[in-house]
Amino acid sequence: MNTDPDPYVIKVENLSKRYGRKLALDGVSLKVPENSLFALLGPNGAGKTSLLNILCTLLPPDSGTATIAGYDVVKASLRARSQIGVVFQEPSLDDRLSAAENLEFHGLVYGMPPSTVRRGITDLLDLVELTDWRHALVRTFSAGMKRRLEIARALLHNPRILFLDEPTVGLDAQTRQRMWAYLEQLRRKRELTVVVTTHYIEEVEECDTVCIIDHGRVLASGTPDKLKQQFGSELVKVVPRDPQAAVDLLAAYPDATERDPNILVIPAVGPDFSDQLMARFGQRIRQLSFVTPSLESVFISLTGDDLRDQASNDRERTLSFAKSGGEHTR
Repeated sequence: MNTDPDPYVIKVENLSKRYGRKLALDGVSLKVPENSLFALLGPNGAGKTSLLNILCTLLPPDSGTATIAGYDVVKASLRARSQIGVVFQEPSLDDRLSAAENLEFHGLVYGMPPSTVRRGITDLLDLVELTDWRHALVRTFSAGMKRRLEIARALLHNPRILFLDEPTVGLDAQTRQRMWAYLEQLRRKRELTVVVTTHYIEEVEECDTVCIIDHGRVLASGTPDKLKQQFGSELVKVVPRDPQAAVDLLAAYPDATERDPNILVIPAVGPDFSDQLMARFGQRIRQLSFVTPSLESVFISLTGDDLRDQASNDRERTLSFAKSGGEHTR
């Protein structure tokens, strides 16, 4: 029986998971409010998918507990599973079937009445703008259309929670933006709790809560603005001209961290930091760039590294130095 009295629809306490010697999750604890958009942000290999698989009742934890709408994912896995819809990172549609046939099969698996399935198919295909492709074979769909159909399928049995594991991987930037617009629309129309894993920092700016995870641990959690206020700072990325310049920079700025390839990241302290840095080391720096307070700078501050396959951020301002004279242009 569901006796959960609080507003958190997902609760995770001290969850751990190990694969052989690899510790994928290391005492993870978090709470997800109902009817919220919650993002798990971290690089590939951070533990996001392992956590999602446990919450989806596909993988047992080694220790700790997790509940979905008050149901323990181990002790009451079937009841917990009835509360969720899932869109996996890897495509799982049958491309030999039409859009409607894929949804019909999902309804059959969940034992839904045929009349309910028919109504749901009509409503959901309209919601994800695939009505005109109702009878088209999925093999003719673009990657974005397939992902929208997978979202429709995950919602057919009317779950309270929608899990999406890296839903925009492989999609172009415009399609990724539209996908997030669909998710927000779905959340508002159906009063869903949406939990998304991603390694694209720019995608989570509008989320209610962002949980930063790396190496199996939760590093920080809160609204994007709260995380920026608490952990964000302007950082300076420096490419020294030679190894000795790197040594001298590290000696001058003990808070600097080393990153490959041959990059130092230095917290910018004070309004004249860049001028002071240039006065001391201008001729010995090959390239200099600034990362303004953002979720990217939050992540770097917490981990000492970028998201491991994250492209350069649009907000980054780069100053390139001529090899000979050390002059720079913006």
